[in-house]
Amino acid sequence: MTEALAKGICDGSGLLANRVGVVVRLRYLLLPLILLASAVAGAETLTGTVVAVADGDTVTVLDANHQQHKIRLAGIDAPEKAQPFGQRSKQTMSALLFGKQVDVRWVKRDRYRRIVGKVMVQPADCRTCPKTLDAGLAQITMGLAWWYKKYAKDQAAEDAGRYEFAEHEARAKSAGLWADRQPTPPWAWRKSKR
Repeated sequence: MTEALAKGICDGSGLLANRVGVVVRLRYLLLPLILLASAVAGAETLTGTVVAVADGDTVTVLDANHQQHKIRLAGIDAPEKAQPFGQRSKQTMSALLFGKQVDVRWVKRDRYRRIVGKVMVQPADCRTCPKTLDAGLAQITMGLAWWYKKYAKDQAAEDAGRYEFAEHEARAKSAGLWADRQPTPPWAWRKSKR
């Protein structure tokens, strides 16, 4: 290749030099796509039963080896229990997940060592369906959680778009916590309590 490259440049055709330049530019364009694909490919799936619901965005899953895993639902932030709609958010999450088999698709842990993942469950009205209901998206749709924009970069672009749209729709319909004129986001509420 180096001989051909040298000859291509030396003979003045510029053709090989242009091809090499295109290849180099393609590598720089493809590198981010390859890294993204490897991150998605590196995602793990935890399957188990939800045995506890701490609040509207945190659950505990018991796997087949009887090991418990704390799960923080990716892409959402639900009201704290002491906030308006906090208890309702927890109750709805319990109705949605408690005692049910779930798949948690995840790639990272948070600073508290909880798995941060997308929790998928079988829709309640379909006993033969696969796990296609995204619990985090359901919470946002019902107006019981915010889309956590701060961590949108950690979500697949498709999920971030769905979550953002669901929040806009919930706001427009005054669903759940959006019935309040100016609901306090949980991250602001937590900061005010420090």
